[in-house]
Amino acid sequence: MRSVQRTPSPRHGPGPSAVDAGLLRDVSLVCLAGGVVGVSFGAIAVAGGLPVWVPVVMSLVVYAGSAQFSAVGVLLAGGGPVAAAATGLLLNTRTAAFSLAVAEHIGRTRLARLVGAHLVTDETVAFTLAQQDPARRRAAFWVSGIGLFTVWNVCVAAGALAGGALGDTGRYGLDAAFPAVLVALVLPALREDAGVRRAALAGAVLALALTPAVPAGVPVLAALAGLALHGGVPGRRKGPRS
Repeated sequence: MRSVQRTPSPRHGPGPSAVDAGLLRDVSLVCLAGGVVGVSFGAIAVAGGLPVWVPVVMSLVVYAGSAQFSAVGVLLAGGGPVAAAATGLLLNTRTAAFSLAVAEHIGRTRLARLVGAHLVTDETVAFTLAQQDPARRRAAFWVSGIGLFTVWNVCVAAGALAGGALGDTGRYGLDAAFPAVLVALVLPALREDAGVRRAALAGAVLALALTPAVPAGVPVLAALAGLALHGGVPGRRKGPRS
C-alpha cells in the first residue's frame, strides 16, 4: 500500500524566524530609552503638583509621549482639562497617517486591530516598515508595540511614585537617548532609498522652519508633508530586493 505524505498545514502568523536577535536587541535599546523618558515624565508631572494617578492613567489610556508631555504642561501652567486634551489630540493626529502605513500588518480580527491601533507609535512604525517581508513586519510591530507599552507604563508609574526626588532627568541629557535611537533605526532606509532621503530632507526643513512659530509637536506633524515627494521620485524601490 502506497504511503501518503501529509503536507504540513500552513502556520498562521509569524514563524519563529520572524523574530531574531537583532530585532530583540533594537527593541530593547528603544525600550531602555523610552523608559528613561517615562520616568522623567512621571516625576515631572507629580513634582509639578499633579496626583500620582494622573500620569499613570494618562499613560495607559493616551499612550503618546509628546502628547502627554504637552497636556501635562498645559495643566501645570494653569490650563483646564479641555485645553490639555485638545493640545494632546492635535499632536497625536500624526498617528492617523502612521496607522494607515501599518494597518495591513497588525492583523485581521477586530480585537487585533483595536489593540494594535493603541500600540501605534513612531517607534513601532519605524520597526515595522524596516522589515522586508510581511511576517517579519507583523512580528516587529507586536514585539516592539507590547514591549514599549509595558516599559513606558511601568517607568511612568515608577517616576510618578518617586515624585520630586528624581527631578527633571532632562537636565542630564538623558531625554536625547530616545530620538537618538529612533534616528539610528531609520538610517538604513535613508541609505538605501533616494526617495526616502528626499522626503526626509523636505520634512526636516519644513519642521525646522516651523519650530520657532508653532507649539511643540506640530512641526513633526507638518513634516509628514515631505512624504508627497516620495511617490514622485523616479527609480525608487518598488519592492524588496532579492
